[in-house]
Amino acid sequence: MPRIPLARAALAGLGTLAVIAAAVQPVSAAPRAERAEGPVAHAFSSAAAEYGVPRDLLIALGYSETHLDGHHGLPSQAGGYGVMHLVSNPDQHTLELASRLTGDTARELRTDTAANIRGGAAVLRSYADHAGLSTAERRDTDAWYPLLARYGGATDPATARLYADTVYTFLAKGVTARAEGGEKLSLPTREVAPERGSLAPAAQSPDYPSALWVPANAANYAVGRTAAISKVVIHVTEGSYAGTISWFQNPSAQVSAHYVVRSSDGQITQMVREKDTAWHARSGNATGVGIEHEGYIDNPSWFTDAMYRSSAALTASICARYGIPKDRAHIVGHSEVPGNDHTDPGPNWNWTYYMQLVGGSTGGGEVQLSFPSYDTLRSGSTGAQVSAAQSLLNAQGFDAGTVDGSFGTKTASAVTAFQKARGLGADGVVGARTWTALLSAGTTPALSQGSTGAAVQRLQRALTAALGRTITADGDFGPGTQQAVRDYQTSRSLGVDGQVGPATWGALQAGR
Repeated sequence: MPRIPLARAALAGLGTLAVIAAAVQPVSAAPRAERAEGPVAHAFSSAAAEYGVPRDLLIALGYSETHLDGHHGLPSQAGGYGVMHLVSNPDQHTLELASRLTGDTARELRTDTAANIRGGAAVLRSYADHAGLSTAERRDTDAWYPLLARYGGATDPATARLYADTVYTFLAKGVTARAEGGEKLSLPTREVAPERGSLAPAAQSPDYPSALWVPANAANYAVGRTAAISKVVIHVTEGSYAGTISWFQNPSAQVSAHYVVRSSDGQITQMVREKDTAWHARSGNATGVGIEHEGYIDNPSWFTDAMYRSSAALTASICARYGIPKDRAHIVGHSEVPGNDHTDPGPNWNWTYYMQLVGGSTGGGEVQLSFPSYDTLRSGSTGAQVSAAQSLLNAQGFDAGTVDGSFGTKTASAVTAFQKARGLGADGVVGARTWTALLSAGTTPALSQGSTGAAVQRLQRALTAALGRTITADGDFGPGTQQAVRDYQTSRSLGVDGQVGPATWGALQAGR
């Protein structure tokens, strides 16, 4: 068979319902396992030798798809099974292809890890034979890029590239992972130069500039909204990043989300415009922005710090744009939306850490008081910071009316009354001095490094307003808070000791 150019061969097979089952002959008998190899490592070695696929490529592919977790034969959201995510859905049939190539039954491929790994290798080898790769070319890891893109099943070249790029990222960075039974597998770092051919990168997001844009199929969402956006819904994909993106492009999916976040580095892809209704949370579709996070709810290894930080920045941006309170009544899990039977994001999702990164409160229905900075508010202002000011004024006995995020005449009167009581300029405008006095109001316990609790949070919020820079309001008086106290004391000609006693509290509550 004459060799077909790699990029054209790979893209020719994308999106087809049937895949040519090339007659794959084993290239050699599987070698005797090294004494140090566990069963999963041996399965990769054997499959690589039998089908002439680089062993490290197989491991990186398995890690990219499932973190080497077969999930006891249960399917992913897209109908993929096992460590190698062999798929059986209306438009992709790598599970059935693997069965024809290896002779193993579909059940064996779904539930037996060694058979599943062998099946994945057989599918890749069939793609290599169809593309006309020689024996020497098959030994070159970089030559497999378009074949990995095909393995992902994407119909869109940008999605195919996302899929293959993820595998090659793990090849470049190396992998250390735990497989079944706690077995440890490792890949060393290496230089990679994949042959991407004509596969183009995705465009940029129209709503969130740091994200990519890969549109979902029009059959999987509704144009427009029937209600105002009022919440963010947190999901877990139960599948890989690129696999989820590909699934949302499949018209038979009948599901979608506005954004998908990658585990390894927090990369974000937008798939549905925020002004449109993604189908992700049943009763929450009309009012929610859905964010999918790569991974599986029963495996905490997917929930990386990079993912949390990237997703939290996205959520904070959405909340700011639509005036959504940053609390657990408005930033919710899929499982918390009425009428849903899903359990994501599950017990391994760290809500406390996530909400701290968002800059909101962890309590349901609480008014958000912590912000990276505090805006100047006046009559006509709206949003979460107005709600915060109203709540603080009401707590101090100055009637700002309903906490509704709208700065009207009643709120202006309450601000003026508060300013007069604190000896501030009574202009009805909440600027830095009024914010400082409002945020610090309350009891005045002695605080120093090592102190914790709500009083420390009040201090941190007040320092953020007073100094004009973000002091993380986590309720933990650490070195950063101590330095902020010293800076405040210095700038206000107070005794500089990094501790908060009557003089420092007095200055804060006077709005200095």
